[in-house]
Amino acid sequence: MLRWLTAYFASIVGDSVYFLALGWAAAQFAGPAQVGLVLAVGAVPRALLMLLGGVVADRFDPRKVVIGSDALRAAVILALAAVLWLGTPRIWLLVVVALVFGVVDALFMPAVGALPPRLTAPDEVVRLVGMRQLAIRIGKAVGPPLAGFALAHHGEAAFATAGVLFAFSLLLLAGVRIAPLPADPGAAEPGTPWQDLADGLRYIRRHRLVGPLVLATALSEIGFMAPLQVGVFLLAGERGFGASSIGWILGAFAVGAGLGAVGLSLMGRIRRAGAVQVGTLVVASAAIGAIGLLPTVAGAATVAGFAGLVGGVCGGLSIALIQHNTAAAYQGRVAGVLALSHVGLAPLVFPLFGLAAGAVGVTPMFLIGAGISASAAVVGLLSGDVRRAQLTVRQPLKPRPRTPAPAPPPATDPAAGPPRRSR
Repeated sequence: MLRWLTAYFASIVGDSVYFLALGWAAAQFAGPAQVGLVLAVGAVPRALLMLLGGVVADRFDPRKVVIGSDALRAAVILALAAVLWLGTPRIWLLVVVALVFGVVDALFMPAVGALPPRLTAPDEVVRLVGMRQLAIRIGKAVGPPLAGFALAHHGEAAFATAGVLFAFSLLLLAGVRIAPLPADPGAAEPGTPWQDLADGLRYIRRHRLVGPLVLATALSEIGFMAPLQVGVFLLAGERGFGASSIGWILGAFAVGAGLGAVGLSLMGRIRRAGAVQVGTLVVASAAIGAIGLLPTVAGAATVAGFAGLVGGVCGGLSIALIQHNTAAAYQGRVAGVLALSHVGLAPLVFPLFGLAAGAVGVTPMFLIGAGISASAAVVGLLSGDVRRAQLTVRQPLKPRPRTPAPAPPPATDPAAGPPRRSR
């Protein structure tokens, strides 16, 4: 498990370094419009193909999909670094690299999301999910400074750094062993990719626990990400907080979310996990709305840190419950839907959030975001299966071994008198 976490951490850092290096390279060799084109070419296929990536992860071994993705990413990025070292590339080469990377990411993310239930015991999934969240937080914090250091010396060094990190992740993943896929008599026979995708969506829709949790996760992503990714910038400008306030507020949220991930990793097992998940979602939603009401940077940052802490626990529990209750044959497709809600669905709301904030003000939009997130808690409250969901695995009680009863003394005939002693 530690080897997989280290490999995943290296991959997250490599992702951060690559994206910053790609933006830098596009800005060096093209104009502003071409920079947006290069970045969009990578983001669009990743969002569009995420669901099919889940189909690939379920049809093939997710470990093999992850290893193949890391191998292809390492080869492409190292080749780009070599081209940069030897000469000046054309913009079309950056477009091709961004396109290939986006497609590979669409395969990597669902596959890596399907691995935790097959790396540890069912009652330890929440601990692994917490450690994975912590790896994501630390990796995204380490990546940008590392990319900046590399870009300050040589532009191609940043791509080389990302490629080496992907190669290191590949070497570690090659030694990871996962449990074999158990037989699932209820799973449908494999068909075309589109049939498998439709079967996975039907599975989510009909599942009494996974379906509500997936819907609640998508709603909470929208309710959280729009205020944090767009609202904080607008809030700083409207109230004159200054540019540094953005870093304080978002940094406090990231630190809180990291502490929440640490808490999950340490606790491991949580009784009544479904009820705790719903309760923490209500509290975190209220904290998100309160960020837009507070008049000072210190107050907004403090509440943002609290929202990150509680939201980190809530998000980790949600993912652990989904993976704990999803059949093994559908883990990849469910992970694909979850990844799509994060990288595809939530960002689509950002322009709408900005337009609405310009019409009604920034503070009301924080409250609307909190309301959308709170509606996810309502979805959980309306589901008895979510409220009663557990993460512990109850072992059947074993019967106590019976103590043999003492043998009764030999019966004697009162008329015969006491037994004779043998000489």
